[in-house]
Amino acid sequence: MSKQLKTKAKKVGLPPGSLVHTGDRMGESIKITLMAYDADRLEEKVMPGLAEEAALRNQAQMTWLHFDGLHDISLLERVGSLFDLHPLALEDILHTDQRPKVDDYGTYIFVVLRALSLPSDVKEDIKSEQISMIFGRNFLISFTEKEAKYIETIRERIRKDQGRIRKSGIDYLAYRILDAIVDQYFIILEGLGDQIESEEEKLITRPMLDTLHTIQHLKREMLFLRKTVWPLREAISYLERRESILISDATVPYLRDVYDHTVQVIDTIETYRDMLSTMLDVYLSSNSNRLNEVMKVLTIIATIFMPLTFLAGVYGMNFQYMPELQWQWGYFGVWGLMIGIGVSMVIYFKKKKWL
Repeated sequence: MSKQLKTKAKKVGLPPGSLVHTGDRMGESIKITLMAYDADRLEEKVMPGLAEEAALRNQAQMTWLHFDGLHDISLLERVGSLFDLHPLALEDILHTDQRPKVDDYGTYIFVVLRALSLPSDVKEDIKSEQISMIFGRNFLISFTEKEAKYIETIRERIRKDQGRIRKSGIDYLAYRILDAIVDQYFIILEGLGDQIESEEEKLITRPMLDTLHTIQHLKREMLFLRKTVWPLREAISYLERRESILISDATVPYLRDVYDHTVQVIDTIETYRDMLSTMLDVYLSSNSNRLNEVMKVLTIIATIFMPLTFLAGVYGMNFQYMPELQWQWGYFGVWGLMIGIGVSMVIYFKKKKWL
């Protein structure tokens, strides 16, 4: 949260539409990849820039222009000029802490998503990256903060002409990217589910302070996931309702399927949140019960030794006339009395089931 406030502070006082990159620079240079395709042909190349591609928008083929990296503001300005993009859309692309959303600008649709990945260390936070998409009648422009595996997977399907992606419109390509993002959420939840099961076993056998820290960490992760997925459901719902002419009837069932997957993700998140809240209650109850057991044992020990301490105190007094001190078996008699009292109290406690 503090990181988001710091990045927003960079824009304080600037007019709307000011292009300021608020994220981290994740590479030395921006990689631009162009794919132009239809059912019969495919052209793919890595471009050094946009100067030679002034006619990109006028191509008859489906055109996918992808940018790995966001730190070159002048390049983004040229993209905006080439495709007549609104300054507010360009501003949101550079502001990498956006919540998932859909903005309809009439001739094109602007979509913001968040791609997630699990860290190598389970104690670290989930890694989040913003991906922005702008798609119109026959073009799609996507922006990621760094090279993404799911983007390359979609490119590979286009190269091999797998599925219906080459035979469909650009809105189907946007659906494929949406679907790839949502599929990543299931992988995240699977990993978090394994961690929750592991902590449940520790909670049952021997709950430690590390268990409490892990539960608290997982609760924060679930809160972060909830904030990420809830807005995405609203965004996909807008696309699925086909309120834009850029969404074809043929793509609507696929968007509806992604919407259903998003609802499943939300349900799973809510289930995990309930489980973690229950685990936290169990941890606190276990510690309380364990403390009660310790106090019970200490109280019983103190109770047993109270009469013994009394006897030892009485015969530890320094009076001159104490008849028992002159008895031949007085010492052994006191010991027998003390042992008898102790054993009798233990037997009594066991009959009351206090031991």
